[in-house]
Amino acid sequence: MITRALLTLLFGAALAVGAQAQVTLPGDFQPLDGQDGQGALPNRLTGAVGITEFLGDQVPTDLTFLDEEGQEGSLATLLDGERPLMVAFVYHNCPMLCSLVLDATANAVAETDLTLGEDYEVLAVSIDPRDTPARADSAKARFVNLAAFGDLNAFHFWTVGEEHEASVQALADAVGFRYAWDARTGEYAHNAANVLLSPTGTVTRYLYGIDFDPKTVKLGLLEASEGTVGNALDRFLITCYEYDEDAQSYSLAVLTVTKIGGGLLLLVFGGLLVYFWRREAKSPDAWADARPAPTP
Repeated sequence: MITRALLTLLFGAALAVGAQAQVTLPGDFQPLDGQDGQGALPNRLTGAVGITEFLGDQVPTDLTFLDEEGQEGSLATLLDGERPLMVAFVYHNCPMLCSLVLDATANAVAETDLTLGEDYEVLAVSIDPRDTPARADSAKARFVNLAAFGDLNAFHFWTVGEEHEASVQALADAVGFRYAWDARTGEYAHNAANVLLSPTGTVTRYLYGIDFDPKTVKLGLLEASEGTVGNALDRFLITCYEYDEDAQSYSLAVLTVTKIGGGLLLLVFGGLLVYFWRREAKSPDAWADARPAPTP
């Protein structure tokens, strides 16, 4: 029975290491809004649009915005040390891409098993100073069904207006999100990406594209939470995964899993040694008694 248990443990560890469970994002797919032709960024916008990752940097938390009800609020109210924050840069007259990003964000909220408002919050912040709280409120109304997955008040739609335009620019600069107004098309050119911030405002991860895998979102939020979110199993899970910058996905950390598996094996073998040592100490002749009698 003990042998069978050991074999089962070893087999399970081998499967875990060999599976290389991929939690995927569209690695090379970074769509841009405000493009010309077949998807190439116009030369006039080269360098003005893109993303430079500032992992580990701190965003300023004293920035002020207007919420969907027209009330002024500070980023510090969301980054209060309690929950991580997922930030999407959008604008509400966007012809297509922003809606896709918001839909992907909403799908991730619905499909991950973390609870909106309890485990994390979401901020959709407008990059267009012409956007009004009324527009933001109309955009938020599309996602009322998310109330089934947590507190809808934790899905924030903030605008800036002309008086707070510097705030969104400062936030975008802090996370390396570069966007630009293209007067020729009458649109903003920008990337499709969400940024994860720790509960205190540290940049922890970038999620690219318009289809966020819920497992990737969960692992990203657990990582961003710095231990404030999830149960003991979730916190153990995040130690077994690492982020692959090239693939833009989480995969099993083979070395970590191997170390954990090795430690478990040592515990099992150590337990067996203690068991047999105690058994022998209690009955020195136990082994002799257990041997079959010699054949005459």
